[in-house]
Amino acid sequence: MTRPPTAAQRRVIDAADPVTGRLRGTETQLAALVQRGLAFRHPRPPHDHFLTPAGHRIREGVRDAPESASEPAVEPPRAAGVFTARVGGEEDAPEAGPSRVREVHSAWQGLLELRRMTRPDGATDLPCGWERTHLVPAAALALEAAGHRPAGREGEGGYRVRATPQPEAVAVHEPDSGALRACAATLEEAGWQVGEYTEPRTRARYLLASPRRT
Repeated sequence: MTRPPTAAQRRVIDAADPVTGRLRGTETQLAALVQRGLAFRHPRPPHDHFLTPAGHRIREGVRDAPESASEPAVEPPRAAGVFTARVGGEEDAPEAGPSRVREVHSAWQGLLELRRMTRPDGATDLPCGWERTHLVPAAALALEAAGHRPAGREGEGGYRVRATPQPEAVAVHEPDSGALRACAATLEEAGWQVGEYTEPRTRARYLLASPRRT
C-alpha cells in the first residue's frame, strides 16, 4: 500500500494551481512527489512539475457519482480564493460580471495550456488527464468559457452539469432545446463526444458527454 504524502508534500500538493496542477516547491519535494507517482516533470523547458491524476485526486478527493443522471448532487461551492467552474444550481455561486468573465477566461486558457504541455505533439484538441478525472468541472468550464448561462440557485434557466454512474460521462441538462443543442456544439468543439437522450420519467432531453480519446 502506498504511503500517504508527508505534511510538507501535502502542502505542496494543496498549493498547486487548481486548473493546471502546476507545482511549486523545492527540488527535493518535487522529486519525491514524482517518485510517488503524484507529479511529473514536463520534458520541455522550463521543465515545470505538474500533478498527475493521482495527485489531483489527493488534492481534491474523489466524489462518488449519484445514482441517476436525473437526480444528481450539486458540486460543493467554491472555496475562497480557488476557482470553480459553474455547474449550475449552486447555493453559493460566484457573482457574474467582468471579473468573473476574466477569471473564467484565464482558467480556460490554463486548461488549454495543460492540454498542450501533456500532449507529445502539443495539440489542444483533446481533453487531458485532469479533465478525465474531473469530468463535471471540466465540462462546466468548457460551457462557461464559451458564454453559456448556468442555471440559478433554484434551477431556473441555464445549463446544469451533473455526474452519472457511467464511466467518463457527465449529463448536461438545459430546459431550452436550442440552448441544449448549443451546449452540445460547444462540448464537441472542446473535444467531447456528445449524444442527446430523453429522460424516461420526465421526457426531458439531456446530453451525455464523454472526453474523446482520438
